Amino acid sequence: MLLDTFQRPLRNLRLSVTDRCNLRCQYCMPEADYAWLPRADVLTFEEIDRLVGLFVHLGVDKLRLTGGEPLLRTHLPALVRALRAHPVRELAMTTNGILLAPFADDLKAAGLGRVTVSLDTLRPERFRQMTRQDELTRTLTGIDAAVRTFPAVKIDTVVIRGVNDDEVVDLLRFARDKGAELRYIEYMDVGGATGWTAAQVVSRAEILERIVDAFGPVEAADKEHAAPADRFLLAD
Repeated sequence: MLLDTFQRPLRNLRLSVTDRCNLRCQYCMPEADYAWLPRADVLTFEEIDRLVGLFVHLGVDKLRLTGGEPLLRTHLPALVRALRAHPVRELAMTTNGILLAPFADDLKAAGLGRVTVSLDTLRPERFRQMTRQDELTRTLTGIDAAVRTFPAVKIDTVVIRGVNDDEVVDLLRFARDKGAELRYIEYMDVGGATGWTAAQVVSRAEILERIVDAFGPVEAADKEHAAPADRFLLAD
């Protein structure tokens, strides 16, 4: 069993199946010209499958496919099918949703159990500004396909002060209407390329204050296992 420095078991493995992405989000990959890995340096499906087998032997039982944008990797359902053969409790994927709708059924049939879609704004012009692409419609279509296809869908929102923090409540309403779980993600420095400043970070306490103002009191969704204020249910 793999343990971290606090002697906790390491059970989750994130697998980046490609470094390529079809968006250029300002907080992630802002440069117009990006040096992609040579294709020969990207792990093959066979190499990924073998590595997963080794990690599962060491106690890993939750897998997540990521990128870049994982759906840019051709024949991804074939990889899902191979990984599903391992004795894991969960096989999930994080995506920007642009290419999700045409692949949702095939991914579900191959054994993918859960999907997380990144969505930082509901406004088309702001989406173009944040991602440098005009793809909000396809992202929303991908979310609809995910909700129809998978039993559990999460939406990740990076909150940036002065950019999209005025949509904290709107995005929560959107996720609730879709039957998805919304997670607010802290805006973090990724090496200085994004012009990150601490002043742009919106704290958990401030986000909760805005939610309470809009919806009333909230309570922890799982008081036994969740850290305080980590996961919440809206009061009826």
